Amino acid sequence: MSLLKPETINIMVNNGNGNYDSNILAQYIHFNEHLLNNEQSYVYNKILEGIEKNTGQTFFIDAPRGTGKTFVINILLARVRKDHGIALAVASSGIAATLLEGDKTVHSVFKLPLNLTRVETPMCNISKQSNIAQALKDCKLIVWDECTMAHKGGFEALNRTLKDIRGYNSLMGGVTVLLAGDFQQTLPVIPRGTRADEVKSCIKASYLWPHIQKVAFHKNMRVHVKGDTSAGIFAEMLLKIGDGNFPSLEAFYQN
Repeated sequence: MSLLKPETINIMVNNGNGNYDSNILAQYIHFNEHLLNNEQSYVYNKILEGIEKNTGQTFFIDAPRGTGKTFVINILLARVRKDHGIALAVASSGIAATLLEGDKTVHSVFKLPLNLTRVETPMCNISKQSNIAQALKDCKLIVWDECTMAHKGGFEALNRTLKDIRGYNSLMGGVTVLLAGDFQQTLPVIPRGTRADEVKSCIKASYLWPHIQKVAFHKNMRVHVKGDTSAGIFAEMLLKIGDGNFPSLEAFYQN
């Protein structure tokens, strides 16, 4: 059975409110929600509870490729938008953004400064009278995918901006924020920087990191659903490389 994909309209039209068909989103949720595996369901319900109770928590999903991160995110977006709530979905890269319902890059939506490596206390270039400021004030959920490749200054800029716009001094201005990514993939790129510079610019080096709730996906759904043994071996090899546990090429080919 093919999965129903909801119609999407640019979230930034008119006054910043998304214009989604609730019936189509309800069908999307109905067809896909029950397909979540146990660990996906746990994370999904945990984040949904935070949204519904307005606890203002920030979550980070550590999800290697193939574990269904984007699938879960899109169902969460549908849940919020079905009830006419505002959910903003952004990604650090244009390619990653196209996989989300709302497909926008983080720089285009949040107007992040381009010189994050040289600014001590960065802020987003968003006027309080703008449409996006109103959307940030009213939104129920913000999703930032592939956040692990973004400079920590971007998160700190968003945190300061949300506090200012929403008039609330808690983390991210009290809105539920979902960060997602994989530290085994591309980290922030620092021009002419060393390996130490890249590590220091990572979100894990931010003062915000201890206040973020961490969850993780481990089961590779691409391998599980398709039953592809070779894909499973390849996925396991990538994880070992990322963990620094993969043997030398000579040993690999000998085996």
